[in-house]
Amino acid sequence: MVSPLTAMRQMRVAICDDFREERWPSMDRVASMLHSQLKQHHADAFDADRICPPFLRAATRVPLAGQSRMAFNADRFLNRFWRYPRHVEARAPQYDLFHIVDHSYAHLAHALPAVRTIVTCHDLDAFRSVLAPADEKRSGAFRTMTGDILSGLQRAARVMCDTASIRDELAVRGLIAPERLVVTPLGVDRVFFTPRDETADRAASQVVPVPAGAIEILHVGTTAERKRIDVLLRVCGALGREIPQLRLTRIGDPFTVEQQHVLRDAGLADRFTAVNHVDESTLAALYRRAALVLQPSAREGFGLPVIEALASGTPVVASDVSVLREVGGTAVEYCTVGDVDAWRRKVATLLQERRDSPLQWSARRERGREHARRFTWERFAADVAQVYRDVAAESGIDAGNQVERWRAHA
Repeated sequence: MVSPLTAMRQMRVAICDDFREERWPSMDRVASMLHSQLKQHHADAFDADRICPPFLRAATRVPLAGQSRMAFNADRFLNRFWRYPRHVEARAPQYDLFHIVDHSYAHLAHALPAVRTIVTCHDLDAFRSVLAPADEKRSGAFRTMTGDILSGLQRAARVMCDTASIRDELAVRGLIAPERLVVTPLGVDRVFFTPRDETADRAASQVVPVPAGAIEILHVGTTAERKRIDVLLRVCGALGREIPQLRLTRIGDPFTVEQQHVLRDAGLADRFTAVNHVDESTLAALYRRAALVLQPSAREGFGLPVIEALASGTPVVASDVSVLREVGGTAVEYCTVGDVDAWRRKVATLLQERRDSPLQWSARRERGREHARRFTWERFAADVAQVYRDVAAESGIDAGNQVERWRAHA
């Protein structure tokens, strides 16, 4: 319990997290782990609340239209751009600092005092329609909305990035002044380092049953175009013709119609399983069970599945992009983005090593675990806490009294 004297010294932090209904598991995990770590290790300095309002349904409650994607997107827009900004604006006098943990919600910064607002920018993908309009063709309304999000990001006192690669891109593009950028790498939950969990292993077998002797390839993530699901499917399809035991498991949202066509063309329909969501202990068991994890993305902000897989002792093949090189280091094998044949050869070589060289394979797995130990949520929270202190000092916050002064000037 925090003593009354300690409470007077605390700074109140509003964590502006995502709507759970939008199903961004990685963003939910960042908000959850940050909140719990601040409570566990930094409660003497910060009193943090997650302040995302309830997601109200309007269009999705209409009969017949309720299940459509268009109805859900209408509700997303109303909640994101109408209700949430008004919610944070009304609650702003209660807090000293504000942390928007997902850059795609950075428009909230327009409703908050800029000098006390921090945004975490995980990648620049959300801004491609205004930064690279020729590559990301969108409507004028969409670009206007994106511009509002980007200007909110630019308004923040600090922008935290998961990697130096994203920090450097923001600086080189002239979007954020370098002195306002900070790198705060994400962490890996300890559950992924668990060597064995029979309960979780049984849950994994129930969620994704595989035949005895199966050689399982795992992919974790969304079906966004940048994830290059087409490469994943074509590589596994080619390998499946050489390796009858090969199976593909995917954790994430359902395939698009186009991706379903690629799945069928690759001959994987009868050796593929998809699950939309599992808890972390089951996910850790699926990582442990897999022969390899593939991450063929063209662009990433951090690549959390890479570190989770390594922590679980499962080798990874990832795209040779700067972010994944930065995160995976020498513990990961890399292939050129989109080069299906190179990916096929690399994966086949690793599966042969797994079969023929158990000592070499064991050493590879241990190198991955050792590398993953560098990434902890404790370190992440400590880095974020330092950013909070820096922003508080620059904005003249006197812990315990700032809220009352801000109310007087509001």
